[in-house]
Amino acid sequence: MSKNIAISDEVYRRLKREKGDRSFSEVIEAHLESGGKLADVSGQQIFDADTAAAVKDDIGALSEGTIERLDG
Repeated sequence: MSKNIAISDEVYRRLKREKGDRSFSEVIEAHLESGGKLADVSGQQIFDADTAAAVKDDIGALSEGTIERLDG
């Protein structure tokens, strides 16, 4: 069974460059099996810790506002 996922153009270029004659699934699976994390191949962790924390806080605040509007 296959699933569609959305990735950024930059991540696509990185995966395509690494995959050679393998499938994208094989590239991702190899990284995960070698003890890597999905973030290692998906372009995550591009922010420093302070910026990442601020973004998480902003997302949380925006989510709370949305829930309040829906419940109101």
